[in-house]
Amino acid sequence: MNLFRPADYTVLVIDDEPDLLDLVIHNLKDEGYRVLSARTGEQGIQLARREKPSLVILDLQLPDLPGMEVCRSLRAEAATAHIPILMLTARTTEIDRVSGFESGADDYVTKPFSVRELILRVRARLRRITPAPMESESAPPIRFGRLEIVPDAHRVFVDGAEVGLSLLEFKLLVHLVERRGRVQSREALLGDVWGYSQDASTRTIDTHVKRLRDKLGPVGEYLETVRGVGYRFVEAADQPEANRFR
Repeated sequence: MNLFRPADYTVLVIDDEPDLLDLVIHNLKDEGYRVLSARTGEQGIQLARREKPSLVILDLQLPDLPGMEVCRSLRAEAATAHIPILMLTARTTEIDRVSGFESGADDYVTKPFSVRELILRVRARLRRITPAPMESESAPPIRFGRLEIVPDAHRVFVDGAEVGLSLLEFKLLVHLVERRGRVQSREALLGDVWGYSQDASTRTIDTHVKRLRDKLGPVGEYLETVRGVGYRFVEAADQPEANRFR
């Protein structure tokens, strides 16, 4: 059984509001996390590149760069693409939330918020990336046609070239692959992949699947839309038997 120890994780908080920043840092440190902070988007990007935090808490309204631009920058680099990003914002409309997910966010908390809720969301997100014990047997790579997934390393390759996926995109892909051929409803995906269904629209799923398809390029066709229900991972008709899952 894996033990969750906050001391094993580093959280980067990017926010320019001094009072809020101090409050979040104080509570995270009380929980035992190592905490880094930045008050500008550019400083946050540089810290993320250098320190490779376990999770980023990102305010959308920063003095130099929009938070969504910071999010896209982190997602665009292989070294930071996998880091979970939890956005903080005063914007509450569905289109704002969808825009946040489209830019690469994994979770979304609106201001004003309960600090306790924020801490619980951080914990829930980090628990999903708790590493397996060293003595456990490594999971073999999953290969399907032009797609290869290396579960233990959280790496994905298409035609031998690595594709940079966020942690949530990776989890969504693996979840669909493991249930290949079976339709997964949007509601089920919200619960199974995101870990909760409250405060989330099923449009969140559509946004992430679209972005995942775009990143997978020629193998994006493996993700099939089942109209009115959800999605399933299917075998492309032109894949030879030798290239199927093994």
